[in-house]
Amino acid sequence: MTSLPPAYTARPAEQAYVIRDGDTLNVRVFNQEAMSVRSKVRSDGRIALPALGDIDVRGKRPSALKSELEARLKDYINAPSVTVSVEEFQPVMVSVLGEVAKSGSYPVDPRATVAQVLAAAGGLTEYASRDSIFVVRAGPPRVRVRFRYEDIARGAPASQGFVLQDGDLVVVE
Repeated sequence: MTSLPPAYTARPAEQAYVIRDGDTLNVRVFNQEAMSVRSKVRSDGRIALPALGDIDVRGKRPSALKSELEARLKDYINAPSVTVSVEEFQPVMVSVLGEVAKSGSYPVDPRATVAQVLAAAGGLTEYASRDSIFVVRAGPPRVRVRFRYEDIARGAPASQGFVLQDGDLVVVE
C-alpha cells in the first residue's frame, strides 16, 4: 500500500466513522432516562434531544458528539455522563471497475473492507493484476491508494483497517 496522508491512514472503523443522514443513534444520559433518546438522523443532519432541542450531528464522530453533549448538558445536570452509539448504519456506495466478475456500484456497510467489496463484485478475473488494486477517493485531496491482493487475502492490518467512504472507486487492473 502506498503511503497515505494522515487523514487516510488505516484505523479502527469505530474511531473513523462519522455520523451520516439516516443513521440511527442511541444517546443515553446516565441516570437521566427522560433525556435519553434513540433517533434517526434527519436529512438536515440533526436529531432532537430533550432540553437541548435540535442538535447537528452529521459529520461528527460519536466520541466528539458525546463530549459536545456532555458540555451542553452541564447547564441542566451536575456532571453529565453521555454515551453515543450508532445502532444502524446507512450503507455507503462504492463502485468497482476493471478485472472483476461484476463491475458496478455496491451498497456496503460503512465498516466494509476492500476484500468485502471485491467479494461483492464476484472476485477478480483470471486477467487481474494481483499487484494493481486501487482505491480512488475524490477528496479533496484526490487520493489513489494501492493494495496487493496477497495483503488483502491474508488480512494484513493496512488492508483490513482501511475505511472505505461513500463514493470510493475500487479499480482492479
